[in-house]
Amino acid sequence: MTAATRSSARDTDQCAAHWLERRHREDWSASDEAELIAWQAADIANRIAYLRVEAAWTRAHRLSALRRPAQASGLIAAATRLPFLARFAAAVVVVAALGSGLMFLNQKPDPLTTYTTAVGERRTLALADGSSVEMNTDTVLRFADKGKTRIVWLDKGEAFFNVRHNDTHPFIVMVGNHRVTDLGTKFLIRSEPKRLKVLLVEGSIRFDAPDGRMREPLLLAPGDSVTAKENTIIVSRNSERELVRDLGWRRGVLVFDNTTLAEASAEFNRYNREKIVIADPAIAALRINGTFPSEDVTVFARATRQLFELRIVEQDGKTLLSR
Repeated sequence: MTAATRSSARDTDQCAAHWLERRHREDWSASDEAELIAWQAADIANRIAYLRVEAAWTRAHRLSALRRPAQASGLIAAATRLPFLARFAAAVVVVAALGSGLMFLNQKPDPLTTYTTAVGERRTLALADGSSVEMNTDTVLRFADKGKTRIVWLDKGEAFFNVRHNDTHPFIVMVGNHRVTDLGTKFLIRSEPKRLKVLLVEGSIRFDAPDGRMREPLLLAPGDSVTAKENTIIVSRNSERELVRDLGWRRGVLVFDNTTLAEASAEFNRYNREKIVIADPAIAALRINGTFPSEDVTVFARATRQLFELRIVEQDGKTLLSR
């Protein structure tokens, strides 16, 4: 390594340390987060340097906790005050375990713009850059366009993204502890309390997992989907039939393909305040096929009565299904 290279590496590490210290200040904002993401995206060396320093800070924090268990309230401040060289030295020890391509961003800054849909409502956002976002029922997302980066935080629900790609102005979706980066794309994200699904329709996206569980990001091709559930990440290939099913809500319909009655009812309940209740556990595993208006519980209930000879009772805003 030449003297110039060593100097450049030190400058990058110092810059990374500066970013980390800024990120732990109370005045950290959406604009700051966008600038940090853009800085890391500009050069893989920046990304790795930030990970090294962050890992060192975490290790120092943990060591402080072991040494001073009775003073927990001062741990973060004590770790942050460690000299840069000490934090960098600790980072060299742990960086090998992190993987060179990982960037994990889980901080949610104050939103610039928040968009919501009510139960049963769908909404399309036309962004200034030519991109669009179709929001499904009961969805909350936040959008920031600062500096060189466009960022969406999908807090809950489901959305279809049609992104106008720009290499110098990346489009990133943060959902839970995961990150989806557009590479010229149409894609769907559905976020549930214990399950996340990302489905690529067109183009390409990069998917990052948190906590170092993936040494490198996943690159998805059209028809691929990623399902993250607890500590498991599964990549699947979807047929055209499955794509039609998963995107049916964009046409106002729910498509069931050998779907259990319990699963179909749960889907209807996402779109309607009048809930379907499986009152007889024995019918929960019955399977149904068909396409139904997402906001018409009556049509679905009548279909189940004809198909399975079920008993339908409407009571207190609920539709009870039983034998």
